[in-house]
Amino acid sequence: MTKKVFSLALGALLFALCVSVQAQQPKKVSRIGLLASGQGLGSAGDAFRQRLRELGWVEAQNITIESRFAGGKNLDRLPQLAAELARLKVAVIVADGDPAIYAAKQATSAIPIVVVAVGDPVREGLVASLARPGGNITGLTSISTELSGKRLELLKEAVPKVSRVAVLWNPANASNVIEFKEAEVAARALGLKLQSLEVRGPDDFQGAFAGAARDRANALIVVRDPLVDSHHFRILDFAIDKRLPSIHGEEQFVEAGGLMSYGPSRVELFRRAATYVDKILKGAKPADLPVEQPTKFDLVINLKNAKQIGLTIPPNVLARADKVIK
Repeated sequence: MTKKVFSLALGALLFALCVSVQAQQPKKVSRIGLLASGQGLGSAGDAFRQRLRELGWVEAQNITIESRFAGGKNLDRLPQLAAELARLKVAVIVADGDPAIYAAKQATSAIPIVVVAVGDPVREGLVASLARPGGNITGLTSISTELSGKRLELLKEAVPKVSRVAVLWNPANASNVIEFKEAEVAARALGLKLQSLEVRGPDDFQGAFAGAARDRANALIVVRDPLVDSHHFRILDFAIDKRLPSIHGEEQFVEAGGLMSYGPSRVELFRRAATYVDKILKGAKPADLPVEQPTKFDLVINLKNAKQIGLTIPPNVLARADKVIK
């Protein structure tokens, strides 16, 4: 009996020691890299962190987030910033927009990369297919290249007399190239003339604006690109000054003073990106995670801008808006 009691006591002691050792061992902390062209992610970044918390990933507890932002005007820094994340051996890199995505792709072929808001990852050669990406890249497409025609259509409905549309875009951006080509096809079908306003650097904007004024464009499409985004106030000031109706790919530019936007929500895209990160941290391979396409698109209209440029939005267009800024 004494021997049995001794064995039980010894077992209890060993169990307590094991529990104590496990309690003293530090929890594994996974590093997540964030790479973007702008100065930050704003509400999209907040949504990303919130979704991670909902999935059980909390900063300073089991994850750290290493953010690297190029500041909008310093895109040449992106390869260096991506290389920094690779040297840190982060568990996954979340890359926002084409320049950041290509920088991350160049920096590593081993670390999983979750892309956000890429136009057409298959045509751009980032993945083998949407269903089976292959390699180390997966994530979310904004299908912006497929929305060019819809934006032109909405612009024509909102401004029935429009005939010549200026398109502000960056030919150095692969998604922009595809989007402009799609816009050309849509313009022919709608009976519209397109004017190409190409910008490759900050010094190109003034010439682009002068060209639009000279050729009497009567509407403006702004194609999303980090360079273009970083000069959005200049673009909006020009559009208002020349009384040009403008359509954008994201709501934030309408909130800043543009007329209309049509596209997926960046907040929702980043919430979904957090889900990809969760799966990868739990052992999933990016090669096996299908690239997602957005299913909901929002039409946002700014009536304050419409009033500024002397435009009345037709009631049938207003009725379809998901959000109206008054």
